[in-house]
Amino acid sequence: MSSLPLVFDEPKRVKPPRHLADLDSAARRAAVAELGLPAYRADQLSRHYFGRLQTDAAEMTDLPEAMRAQLGAALLPPLVTPVRELSCDDGTTRKTLWKAMDGTRAETVLMGYPDRATVCVSSQAGCGMACPFCATGQGGLQRNLSTGEIVEQVRAAAAAARDGALGGPRRLSNVVFMGMGEPLANYKRVVDALRRITEPVPSGLGIAARSVTVSTVGLVPAIERLTGEGLQVTLAVSLHTPDDELRNTLVPVNTRWPVAQVLGAARGYAERTGRRVSIEYALIRGVNDQPWRADLLGRLLRTELGQLVHVNLIPLNPTPGSEWDASPLPVQEEFVARVRAAGVACTVRDTRGREIAATCGQLAAEDVAGTNGTFVR
Repeated sequence: MSSLPLVFDEPKRVKPPRHLADLDSAARRAAVAELGLPAYRADQLSRHYFGRLQTDAAEMTDLPEAMRAQLGAALLPPLVTPVRELSCDDGTTRKTLWKAMDGTRAETVLMGYPDRATVCVSSQAGCGMACPFCATGQGGLQRNLSTGEIVEQVRAAAAAARDGALGGPRRLSNVVFMGMGEPLANYKRVVDALRRITEPVPSGLGIAARSVTVSTVGLVPAIERLTGEGLQVTLAVSLHTPDDELRNTLVPVNTRWPVAQVLGAARGYAERTGRRVSIEYALIRGVNDQPWRADLLGRLLRTELGQLVHVNLIPLNPTPGSEWDASPLPVQEEFVARVRAAGVACTVRDTRGREIAATCGQLAAEDVAGTNGTFVR
């Protein structure tokens, strides 16, 4: 087995302060009791944060004025602040670069569609999976994000959508863990965040579990563990090629858990939850776009997952200076047709935000390098 730069134990960093979103309902009541306050104040605070999407305790007028500052300092400390915000696609795509208290950067992208509003969130600052075509993977892992830092990205996006950031008041309906990082390498915090996101107000944000997608490069033990969590979220597997020889290069974790094991774990998840697995496939010119790979992908998925699978083909968004490029449209169309001919559903992802570096990790990399961008005011 080769030695891989796959980081599961994060570098030592300043620990983010405890936040309301880090805690389940019982822990919130206990935290409020520690302050010498009645436990029901935790429910009031939760309704403001998860229901009204408020973070400023001074505005929570149903709380006694004397205790607002105390509760805010103890359970609603600022976790992330926006550094840059950029917009494109006629205002329907907005990317935010966040800075945590220790200076690490993470990104979210809020996207408006006719039938939904979706936020793509980060689970780590950077990533330790080292996929060579990914901007985040090129930068390495700084640290895991806390549950609160993850949930705060979603809450902020929900508030922005409600307040007209996408051109008019919208309700945030979908969450995808496809931003910076490998979600299942930050397992406990991500699962806790999933519960905060999907539990009803005041326990959480009340977003339907079936509208939440968790992406992974294929950490098989973590997929198997997630299978037992009882969550109805969609699992997305970043496969990118059906053969181990190439996947060892494109997704280095494949040398630990090869394609057959990854698809086996995905099948277990699909069978337990009844949820269709999404296979993410970034189409790269001359690398993984050959017709025979489309045929092999279709056969493998049909055999392993049957009807409980969907291929999400992603036209590659090249990063600056990268040797990788998107496949030509005719190649893309033939690839889709061949996968469909095997009896597997296949669609091409709508590309958003190319002019604002919307591929995860690009904006953070530019910020570190000091590149200027167009700010949203």
